[in-house]
Parts: sequence; structure tokens; C-alpha cells
Amino acid sequence: MVNQVQFIYLDNNSTTPVDPRVLNTMLPYFTNNFANANSTHLFGLNAFEAVKNARKQVAELIGADSNEIIFTSGATEAINLAIKGVAENYSGKGKHILTVSTEHPAVLDTCRYLETKGFEVTYLPVLSDGLIDLAVLEQALRADTILVSVMLANNETGVIQSIKDISEMAHKAGAIFMSDTTQAIGKIPIDVDNLGIDILCASGHKIYGPKGVGALYLRQRMNRIKIPALIHGGGHERGLRSGTLNVPGIVGLGLACEISTKEMIYDIEKITKLRNILEVELLKKPKSFINGNQVNRIFNVTSICFPGIEASVIIGKMKNIAVSNGSACSSSIEKPSHVLKAMNLTDNEAYSTLRLSLGRFNDEEDVIQACKILKSII
Repeated sequence: MVNQVQFIYLDNNSTTPVDPRVLNTMLPYFTNNFANANSTHLFGLNAFEAVKNARKQVAELIGADSNEIIFTSGATEAINLAIKGVAENYSGKGKHILTVSTEHPAVLDTCRYLETKGFEVTYLPVLSDGLIDLAVLEQALRADTILVSVMLANNETGVIQSIKDISEMAHKAGAIFMSDTTQAIGKIPIDVDNLGIDILCASGHKIYGPKGVGALYLRQRMNRIKIPALIHGGGHERGLRSGTLNVPGIVGLGLACEISTKEMIYDIEKITKLRNILEVELLKKPKSFINGNQVNRIFNVTSICFPGIEASVIIGKMKNIAVSNGSACSSSIEKPSHVLKAMNLTDNEAYSTLRLSLGRFNDEEDVIQACKILKSII
């Protein structure tokens, strides 16, 4: 990373830098290979082939077929397309949706919108470690439940849910199972068949790809999922998402997925060591503690509470270190994290929590320097 000594970036759950290999692959599609992928001339066909290859790269990362991948502008659009689509197409079976109180706002806000349209949504609580009580989930499932939506890894704490068990329970009740995998894809192995995922949402900028591009997986083998279009006008992406394809972004997302497939084990080993160093040093602060289950969690993130010290004050004093006090997607809202509150933290504890998320381009020197500066401020 350029200028790492002067600037230390530890907010990779908010967004990641574009991998130079990804950028180099994208650049020609802004200049020489700029054609519309839906044009029938040779230049357009070349762009179409690039999109086709990217679709295969995304599919291979999650164990899907290429025809099950729909390109979107990001995970938020994918989530909206999926949840609203299921609500519209399967309302004949029922109008009950099941999700979790610690989901990303893209899921929660979409569900709240559907409540104004006559749907009933159950927001499951979590235990103090951020995990769902499966017995509570089982009791909440009903004959009219059409969708269960549970994120794989939480964006604030990194807590990983028991997705395979949850999907089996959802399917037993006759419901579709969806998972927002934005913080998990490319970091840990995901096989949609093994985990029983019918719908999956992901975003390019969380895995060293570009912003403004994402993917929606819709199962077309075994329990085929059918949803109507959310955006009309041209019939692109199997008629589900009209609009001229973002070829450079799609090509970038594809390569980012391919790199993750090849380098996942290396990233896991390297970044886990860095996070462990970070936690050992920062937990030397008396009364500090980690939020969330410390076994079932993504390897690159730690959510640490420093009771009595406001995280916003710490962030304000750090001029060359980027960390977060929660989700960047809702950080403009001055209220305690809904994720931490759901885990029974007090308002003061939630306000005293820092989220530090490491990435591929961090090294041990970053962590040592960050710990030194953080400890001096705290």
C-alpha cells in the first residue's frame, strides 16, 4: 500500500483498496475495449465474452453455475432485488419474513418497507455473543414464512452464523433461504449447495474489487428461485436487472473473485496473525473486551470496547489511522450501533467500541504502529 508509514488503513470492512492486478485488468475496458456488451458487432462481442468470463469467476468462488449470477451495482441493490422480488412472487404462500436484528441496514430497511405493504417481519434476537439461538429460530418459523434472511458474517463484529443449520430449518418449513455474504465472500470458503443458500448477495469493493458493482446469486438448480424484475428497460441480466452493463466493474469483480479463490488460504493465515497481535496489545487496556463470539468469526476484524472512552474521540485524535466505530454504511447516524445493542451492550459500551478490520495490504509494521498510537491515546 502506498505511503503505509504515513497512513495506516484498518477499516477494510468498510471498503478495500482495489488490488493493482484488478485495476490493470479493468483499464482497457475504459479505453480500447469500451464497447457495450450487448452490441452485436465484434467489439461488443469481445466485451460480452469478458462479462461471460467474469460471471464464471464469480460463480466458481461460491460453487454456483454461471447462469445463476446476476450483476448489480452492489450488495444493497442485490438485497433489494432479492427481498422485494421474493415478497412479490411468493406472497401467494404467505406474507411472513424472518430475519435477524443484527442484519445490515440494507436488509432491515427493506424489510421495514415491506411491513408498510402488508408483510409481517420477525426480527430474531441474538445472544450476547451475537449468535442466533436456533431454538428461537425454529419456534419463529411458520407455515406462511416465505423467506429467511440471515447474514453469513456480521459486518461489525465478524460473527459467523450457523448458516447450514439455519438453511436446513428454513427449507424444512418450506421457506427460501437468503444470505448477505458481503463480509464473508472471498474471505472464507462458501459453497452454496453445501450451505443450502438459495439467494446470495455480494459486493465488489469488499474483496479488493471496484465500487459500484456487485452480484446476486439466484438458485436455478434444485428449488429454482423465480423473482420479477425490479428495474425494467432492455431485458439485461436475464430480464431481472435492465441497464447497460458496467463492463469494467464486472471484469474487475470477476478477477477479484478469482484472486480470492487462489489466495484465500494465504490471506487467512497472514491476516489472522496480524489480528491476534492487534488484540493482544489492545486488550492490555484494563476492562477492555472483545464483542462477539471469538471462535465463530471472520479472521480479519475485531470489535473492541474500551469502557469509559468514546470511540469518536479516539478516532478524532488519530490523524493517520483509519478505523471505525461501527458500520460505515450508517456511521452518519449519531446513535449507538444496533448490532451491539442487540448483543445487550449498554449505550455507553456501544459508543466506546472500535471496529478494526485488516486486509490483504496490511503488514506487521502497520499493526505495531497502530497499537502504539492507539494505546498512547487511550
